[in-house]
Amino acid sequence: MNFYSTNRRCPSVGLKEAVMNGLAPDGGLYMPERIPVIPRAFFNNIYEMSVRDIAFVVADLILGSDIDSAEIRQIVNDTFTFDIPLVKVEDNIYSLELFHGPTLAFKDVGARFLARVISHYSSQSRGRKVRVLVATSGDSGGAVAAGFKDVPGVEVYILYPSGRLSHMQREQLDVPGGTVHAIEVLGTFDDCQRLVKEAFADDDIRRACDITSANSINICRLLPQMFYFFHAYASLMGKGGEAPRDVVVSVPSGNLGNLTAGLLAWRMGLPIKRFVVANNVNDVTVNYLLTGKFLPRRAVKSVACAMDVGNPSNISRILDLFGGDYGPLSHVLTGYSYTDEDILGTMSLVYSADSYMLDPHGATAFAALRDDLKPGETGIFLETAHPSKFARAVHEATGVELKRGAGQDAHHRTVHPRISVSYEALKKILLNETNG
Repeated sequence: MNFYSTNRRCPSVGLKEAVMNGLAPDGGLYMPERIPVIPRAFFNNIYEMSVRDIAFVVADLILGSDIDSAEIRQIVNDTFTFDIPLVKVEDNIYSLELFHGPTLAFKDVGARFLARVISHYSSQSRGRKVRVLVATSGDSGGAVAAGFKDVPGVEVYILYPSGRLSHMQREQLDVPGGTVHAIEVLGTFDDCQRLVKEAFADDDIRRACDITSANSINICRLLPQMFYFFHAYASLMGKGGEAPRDVVVSVPSGNLGNLTAGLLAWRMGLPIKRFVVANNVNDVTVNYLLTGKFLPRRAVKSVACAMDVGNPSNISRILDLFGGDYGPLSHVLTGYSYTDEDILGTMSLVYSADSYMLDPHGATAFAALRDDLKPGETGIFLETAHPSKFARAVHEATGVELKRGAGQDAHHRTVHPRISVSYEALKKILLNETNG
C-alpha cells in the first residue's frame, strides 16, 4: 500500500516512509492511496469476533502488503490487552468505553499499535536512533509515554501546553528509563503542534537523527483507531442479535483523529448512518459544518481540555476524503458545541438520571448525540477517558470524590524543561540531545 500527501505536492511513499517520516515533505498528511472495502458478508458474523480478530482483519487489509500477517497479528494482540465494552446508558444510547487501557484513555490503542510498528522499522535503522515527537492536549502524552517506554532505540519528546493538562495527565508523562522527555510549552496545543511540524521541516534535525510523530498526523497512530468503530458495531449487533439499523456515532472532537478514523472505517464499509461532531467552546469544526468555511483560531481553555484545539490537523484528511466537497461531507457529519456549564450540566444529569459517570469529553459527545438522535435510531458515543482523570470536574458536576491517581497529591512533581513558543528553543533541545 502506498500513501500520498493531502497537499499532493510530493511523490507517494510506502508504509515505512509514511510511518517513519510522520509528516510528508510538503507539509501534508499521509493518506492511503486505496481504501479497501470489506465484503458485506464480513458483517454477518462480526458479533462473534473479538476486538483482536476484528482489528487483525482490518489491519491486514491495509498493512498486509508491507508487514507479514503473522507480525500484524502479534502487533494487534500486544495492543489489545484490555477490554473495550459497549455499555447501555439510556434506551438506544450506548457508551463505548475506551478508557480501560494502561493510561485510562482511548489513545492507548493508537499509541501501543504505533509503538510496535515503529519498533518493527527502527530495528532496521542500523543503529541510527529514532526520535518520536508528539504534541499533547491531554491524553496523547501519557499514552505515548507508556506505549514507547520499552521500545529500544527510540527517544520520545512530548510537548504539552503549560497549565492545560489535568493532574493525572501531567503525572503520566513521567515514566522511568530516561527515554521519554516531557517539555512544557508556554502556549497552547496548537503552538505545540506547530513546533512539531517545524521540526519535521528542519533539515538540520533531519540530518542529525531520524524523527517521526506519535500524534494522529502519523497515519499509523490514526489507522488503529478504526478498529474500535468496527468493534462497537459488532458489540451492538451482539446485544440485539441482528444487524443494527440507523446507527449514529458521536465523537468528541479536538484534533479530529477519532473522527477521521471513523470516516475511514465507514469508507471501508462499516454501516454507520452518520457521525456527530461534538466540540467544546473551541468549535471551529462545528462552525465549518454550519457555514462551509473553515476558520481556525487560537484555542481557549475548557473543562474538556483534550479538545482545546483551534486548528485541527486532521481537517485536511477529512476534506480529502470528500474531495473537498462540502455538500457530501455535510450529509455525513452534523455538529454541536457546548460551554463548560453545558458539559458539567450533562455530567450531573446523566449521573443523577442514569447512574453513569461521564468524563467531560464523553459528556460532550453524549450531549451532541442526545441533541441529534432521531426516533428509531441507535446512538453510540465515545467515552474517551476515565472520569478519574478529571476528578475536579467530576466533583464539581456530581459531588462525587473520585480517587486520584498515584502521585497527584504530592507536593513535588518532576520538573520539565519549559520553553517559549519559539521553534529555536525546541531545536536547541533536540540538537543537544542528539549531540550528547
